[in-house]
Amino acid sequence: MLDNILLGFSASLAPLNLLYCLIGVTLGTVVGVLPGLGPVSSIALLLPVTYKMDLLSAVIMLSGIYYGVQYGGTITSVLMKIPGEASSVVTCIDGYEMAKKGKAGAALGIAAFGSFIAGTLGIIILMFLAPPLAKLALMMGPPEYMALMIAGLSLVIYLSSKSMIKSLMMGILGLLLGTIGMDPISGQIRFGMGIKNLMDGVDLAPMAMGLFGLAEVFSLIESKEGSSEFLKAKTKLREILPNRKDWRDSFFPITRGSIFGFLMGILPGGGAVMASFVSYAMERRLSKHPDKFGTGAIEGVAGPESSNNSAAIGAFVPLLTLGIPANVVMALLIGAFMIHGVNPGPLLLRDNPVLFWGIITSMYIGNLLLLIQNVPLIGLFVKILKVPSKIMAPLITVICFIGAYSINNNISGILVVIIFGTMGYLMRKFRYDPAPLILAFVLGPLLEDAFRQTMMLFRGDVSKIFERSIAMVFLGVAFFLFISPFITKFFKRNYSKPTFIDDKR
Repeated sequence: MLDNILLGFSASLAPLNLLYCLIGVTLGTVVGVLPGLGPVSSIALLLPVTYKMDLLSAVIMLSGIYYGVQYGGTITSVLMKIPGEASSVVTCIDGYEMAKKGKAGAALGIAAFGSFIAGTLGIIILMFLAPPLAKLALMMGPPEYMALMIAGLSLVIYLSSKSMIKSLMMGILGLLLGTIGMDPISGQIRFGMGIKNLMDGVDLAPMAMGLFGLAEVFSLIESKEGSSEFLKAKTKLREILPNRKDWRDSFFPITRGSIFGFLMGILPGGGAVMASFVSYAMERRLSKHPDKFGTGAIEGVAGPESSNNSAAIGAFVPLLTLGIPANVVMALLIGAFMIHGVNPGPLLLRDNPVLFWGIITSMYIGNLLLLIQNVPLIGLFVKILKVPSKIMAPLITVICFIGAYSINNNISGILVVIIFGTMGYLMRKFRYDPAPLILAFVLGPLLEDAFRQTMMLFRGDVSKIFERSIAMVFLGVAFFLFISPFITKFFKRNYSKPTFIDDKR
């Protein structure tokens, strides 16, 4: 193993590969900051550039874009409440609240360090456990993925600090919105209302920008206080980095997020988005003070930011060991391999060990470059908070509109932002949390596909699901997650009443 690691570093530390790694992570950060662009479109645009490049250099650069995006999306999520990338949606909830309290630097710092730690742990797991984990992923079929998505949807009730009924209502609304567009099996348009732009459904990025970014603009306009609390934000680097208490609170969320995110990244349909949502729900559930989530809890930034970075690393397991893409980005990377006449899979390690280990070790170098590159800039990022609201509000609006328009070069994206921005503002007024809506919207289509494939596989016999042990484990977790709030509420009602003892008696 040590010889293989040294072999990988000898390739990835070559000056040209080091340069391409720096270009990749820098582009990834920029792409993450710009809402609507995303890693898929960026890598697709750069794929023709790799034709005349060495394969290792090309994959190092494209991979750097992918995991660099995960941190770039954090910057606008914390500073402006605009998720630059779908996996950064959860960061908006507590990251922006930390910024309002003058702790934007701590939020960005813990995101940078957490991402580096998670990426490092993910790479170590990738080195030692990639083949057995890939075999485990192969054991999962449509019934297992259906059960996994049901377990994910059960987390809806934990994603909100508001009432359980309101969370469930938002989850159901998200499921309904996820059904808009073309039916994946029959090809018919559902709930399209004759609008051509709804043939492909509602896009997640404009929805998230509206629910979080534009809704925040409306709140700024209504408050008339501007960013008075932001003006108190410290900007010196040594004053804004996470302190000992922040590290103490973030240690376990980072550890859990790193391991759990990696496992989610291996599974097709899981990925960084679902990993970040599940990590947030898990931290809120395990916290001794769950009420502080949504008000600026650093655990709500550390866990999701670690998990989405680790999930990005985990997605390389099925790609390198089996030649199977876990998401669209990995499918594009397979295209880069095929352009150069190389097939990723079980024989890659035997036939081209320099390429295999060079890619893995380059991820560690890329994560280190991201840390060196972004931590010194935190002070500069925080200064954005000193911009008055009369300038900040139009700036956020313009960024949202440009990001939404750039996705499909269509004005319909702007209309989606306006509609969901208005909805997000009203949800704030009536205390409805948008996070369950987003999670259900992401998981709904995946659940539908897995359910319909399962029914075709079992020819409509639902009882056969109970014969699948892995599926039953996920369904058991889902059932426990669903009933545990009722159990907790029962014990609180019956055993939390104070007992008075009559000393005289």
